[in-house]
Amino acid sequence: MSTPASGKIPATIITGFLGAGKTTLLSNLLRDAKGKRIALIVNEFGDMGFDGSLVDGCADPDCAADDVVELTNGCICCTVADDFLPTMEMLVSRDEAPDHIVIETSGLALPQPLVRAFSWPSVKTRVTVDAVVTVVDAAAVAEGRVVADEAALAAQRAADEALDHESPVEELFEDQLVCADLVVLNKADLVDADALARVRETVSARVRPAVEIVAAEKGYLAGDVLLGRFSASEEDMTGRESHHESHHHHDGHDHDDHDHDHDHHHHHHDHDHDEFESHVVTLPAFASLKELEQRVAAAMAMPGVLRIKGAVEIAGKAAPAMVQAVGPRVEAWFAKDARAPGRVVVIGLAGFDPIRIEGLLARSEAA
Repeated sequence: MSTPASGKIPATIITGFLGAGKTTLLSNLLRDAKGKRIALIVNEFGDMGFDGSLVDGCADPDCAADDVVELTNGCICCTVADDFLPTMEMLVSRDEAPDHIVIETSGLALPQPLVRAFSWPSVKTRVTVDAVVTVVDAAAVAEGRVVADEAALAAQRAADEALDHESPVEELFEDQLVCADLVVLNKADLVDADALARVRETVSARVRPAVEIVAAEKGYLAGDVLLGRFSASEEDMTGRESHHESHHHHDGHDHDDHDHDHDHHHHHHDHDHDEFESHVVTLPAFASLKELEQRVAAAMAMPGVLRIKGAVEIAGKAAPAMVQAVGPRVEAWFAKDARAPGRVVVIGLAGFDPIRIEGLLARSEAA
């Protein structure tokens, strides 16, 4: 993977719905960085930056916005809420500028406005969009859905006032695909060959011509496939327009239009925001990965619980374990660089019982 001829730092935008596997894809990418200095920008969400918590070295629950976490392999991880441009300016001005920047969007954020931000004067001379990568849950699409856990998606959507609440989820899915330079059909191991072929056909009908579609299992895609695509997406926005952009032509004042829409729907957003909660739970050591998975599965089965994610200790093991659960799927694995183990974030609909959830999680068999 070489630097583009322009001399600009390449930046990859990773988009896709909640549970599609974006964070796992990024974890695998950083573990296999092969000496490249990768700067990862992730969104904060809930009481701690849990979308960064699955990334090695970025599991610190106290990791605040604008913090830069140095990873053991030379990569760095930034957590950022709305300060995208200042973060980019900070990265390119570092003494050792990154070889590659990777940006994980929140699950429902559309990539189009982010790609356009790369044309802003403070960024366009230093950074270029290497590719927009859309991660798709192949198992969900094979079942005729765009996301595995529709309740979790609805809760995430309701909780974020910056999102478009009016468009059907299917439209948002199409918007993520039409902007893509590469589509990753993740969880391909959960479907058979015929189902995967149908998913590929479904996706092919929604992407621009010549966009590459690749299958991945458990969020693994070789760095040579994911990075170094040199798409310069910010210079080629024709055909990438979202439904909103296609049907509401304006003279480039995207920010003004967004503010108008946001104000117009402000009351609706406030109401929705009250329907979503997250709680950080402090936990003792677990006896084993199996016990951790069983406890988390029991907590996920409680009414209103949508997602659990974080780092914990396992008795007798030097390395802490990461755990993530969305819907019926619970995954746990050892991650030696995970920081501040012993805390997980539980996300759910307003009114779920955090005390009972903590009781289910904390009743460990570990000595």
